[in-house]
Amino acid sequence: MSVKNCKDNKKSKSTRKGYATSVKWSPNKVLLQVFILVTCLKILLIPIYYSTDFEVHRNWLAITHSLPIQEWYINTKSEWTLDYPPLFAWFEYLLSHLAKLVDTEMLEVDNLNYASSGTVFFQRGSVILLDILFACGVREIGKVFCNSSDSYTIFVILSLCNMGLLVVDHIHFQYNGFLLGILLLAIANVSRKNNQISMLQGTLWFALLLNLKHIYLYVAPAFAVWLLKSYCVNSNCFLKRLCELASIVFATLLISFGPFISQLSQVLLRLFPFKRGLVHAYWAANVWALYIGLDKAVATTLKLLGWIKATKTAVMTGGLVQEQSLIVLPTPTPVVTLLLTLISILPTLYSLFFKEDCDKNPKQFIRCLVLCALSSFMFGWHVHEKAILTAIVPLCVLAVIDKDDARIFLILSSAGHTALLPLLHPNNLTPLKILMLLTSMVVSLLAISRKFKQHLLRYHETIYVISLPFLTVYETVLHKLIFHNKLPFLPQAITSTYCAVGIGYSWLLYYYMFLRYNENIEGQKEKKE
Repeated sequence: MSVKNCKDNKKSKSTRKGYATSVKWSPNKVLLQVFILVTCLKILLIPIYYSTDFEVHRNWLAITHSLPIQEWYINTKSEWTLDYPPLFAWFEYLLSHLAKLVDTEMLEVDNLNYASSGTVFFQRGSVILLDILFACGVREIGKVFCNSSDSYTIFVILSLCNMGLLVVDHIHFQYNGFLLGILLLAIANVSRKNNQISMLQGTLWFALLLNLKHIYLYVAPAFAVWLLKSYCVNSNCFLKRLCELASIVFATLLISFGPFISQLSQVLLRLFPFKRGLVHAYWAANVWALYIGLDKAVATTLKLLGWIKATKTAVMTGGLVQEQSLIVLPTPTPVVTLLLTLISILPTLYSLFFKEDCDKNPKQFIRCLVLCALSSFMFGWHVHEKAILTAIVPLCVLAVIDKDDARIFLILSSAGHTALLPLLHPNNLTPLKILMLLTSMVVSLLAISRKFKQHLLRYHETIYVISLPFLTVYETVLHKLIFHNKLPFLPQAITSTYCAVGIGYSWLLYYYMFLRYNENIEGQKEKKE
């Protein structure tokens, strides 16, 4: 080898080494910079409108701090009763000990709708501070899946600046950020298939998550199948590893539910309130929004034709949490919604477990998880509109590394985030809502188009996405100009049904892509043979 070639090789190695160092250190810097900027925005949002969920969590602080454990899931002083799993109740209990340093009156059970400035700053501040856990989740899952600093940077921006989380947590008020952070930590750890300790840690993270908020039962089947196949079946010690996973889940359940074992039936009744009706106060953009919308359209047509008599005008459209029956179409029951949900997730679970090489690809695990979340969102009983974030946030990491996932992400996030905006109903929030939606959509489209150097959406998909901001304009401005105070729930109903079309389309298309991927893998293997 010539001296010149040796020098070139040394230079090349040095360059590669420098690039590796850059990739190793620059992501943390990007993460910190974006986190600080978005935290400043969250601080600016502190004095803005908040929903009844603010009083819900203040009341839970008071219940867990002022009452004995035996009364936590029994107290009905407020209509906002404790209905999260016990581990979240313990979280509120710990938080209440910090709250008393700020304003002890917020911890009085009788102080309903109490909202002093100290209370507002404490509760808002606790959400902002706990988002550190979300940033940790973003960091860890990014390290596993992002293979370049460019992908990582886009992923960090799309995740930490997620419009849905800003709307739901930092305006409307909830604690979804740190819970989604735990979900990302769980995904990141169980995706390290060659690291036994990491997979056990991921199992623990997810067990903790289930005991903090039971909505994550939506994605539990994906975790169960992935761990069973990749951690237990593919090892030489199936029973031992299965017992390890089971012991982690059982120990977490025991710590969480143990003190409430004598009132377990009451706790479960609070967690699964089937008396609340098919849809939430504001329709989630799912199959049932389309179904109820169809029922209303058919009933109105039949009424105009004189085939049916006058009907109740606000059947499942009055914005109230209640049990009601549909006018024309059969009214679904909880059992029906459960069966539809299970049927809809079975094909993806079957592929993840039985299709060869599917269990060796963590990206397929996330796709399965997203499909489970979407299936549960589409067909579940009394689904909350915020549940769409359980699908959007994990999908974000694949959107920066695969163009098919990116295409789905653009449609799903645009429709899902638009469907959240009617939660912010005060008129003075209209400019903010439109600005947030436009900014989110433009940044996502430009960042992902730049990443893949092409426009990913088909013509009809582009038209649908572009039309979404106009939907918000109608919901916030035009409806009041046209109808004044009439039909107050119509804008929300239109928003939910129109966004349900986009979310349903994303679900079907993603399912097709997921199953097609498995067929392509099998086809490639047959050709090699």
